[in-house]
Amino acid sequence: MAIAGLGPHGERAAPPERLELSDADAARAREKQFTAAVVFHTTTSDWSTQALAGIVTTLGRYSAAVVEVVDCQFSIENQTRALERIVGERPDAIISIPIGNTAVADAHRNVSRAGIKLVVMDNGPTGLLPGTDYASVISADNFGLGKVGAELLAPFIPPRGTAVVLGYGVDFFASNEREIAFRQWMAANRPDITVKTVKFSEVDRVSPVVEKLIDAEPDLDGMFAVWDVPAMQAIATLRARNRSLPITTIDLGNEAATELAAGGMIKGIGAQRPFDLGAAVATATVAALLDHQPPPWVALPALAVTRKNVIEAYQVVWHAPAPPALIKAGRGGATRR
Repeated sequence: MAIAGLGPHGERAAPPERLELSDADAARAREKQFTAAVVFHTTTSDWSTQALAGIVTTLGRYSAAVVEVVDCQFSIENQTRALERIVGERPDAIISIPIGNTAVADAHRNVSRAGIKLVVMDNGPTGLLPGTDYASVISADNFGLGKVGAELLAPFIPPRGTAVVLGYGVDFFASNEREIAFRQWMAANRPDITVKTVKFSEVDRVSPVVEKLIDAEPDLDGMFAVWDVPAMQAIATLRARNRSLPITTIDLGNEAATELAAGGMIKGIGAQRPFDLGAAVATATVAALLDHQPPPWVALPALAVTRKNVIEAYQVVWHAPAPPALIKAGRGGATRR
């Protein structure tokens, strides 16, 4: 699938193949024995687990050590404090997923000002420039993922129906792009559908938002959730209220994949490739440490996942066989409500 979106500064995407290092580069990196710290928004999701595995595995190939991994628990304050502390510890590089735009810009800018290489995932904070404040942004094609979410949901929405976007109430480039793309696709291809939006600001407080939504909009016909963790919380809330909605979301986490395979509420997923994304981030980090300038925005394409291809897609995304529960759900398991 072609890259549909643009980078944080309107850049055209470079493919991850542009990040390949020569044998001489690899040998030089191994001699240097670089160190890197990883500062993630969360480390508890399936996406984060896979992305971190890609980072650690690839850095290890170049004898670069991951000296710390920070879980910021989606807290801007936690991320700001973590970056300030790690800058004082002087690793050679920091890999970060900025939680907000403006709110964490100074903390990230101070990384490069301290002479530490910075590579960011998903989001370039407001006012920061590639080549000056950070080496590169590495991300999925989040605009493309939003389009996939809309395209897979549309067949389940009746004429003149209503869909809701369950969005993230923090200024976050990746989720913003998904929401924009979802709305644009619907406006262009299903203008009869009314699209509404509700937002959650805390990832562990999705249920109250969905409860209010059910009460306020009893005639909803479908939902797009900006990633899989809030999607699964929404599903739990809907089931507790004896409601069912067709839902599409982003990220092929284990729970979402099983829900899709079992014929449950999830009808389609726009999948990222987090292991491959982590590998690309690690390669860009090594390139920057060797004083190469990686492309300002490297993006990996979206993967459209339906019940028909979920097992094969799982293998592509996870670099592993699908677990038995997923195979059972996809090949004769009970259909969920």
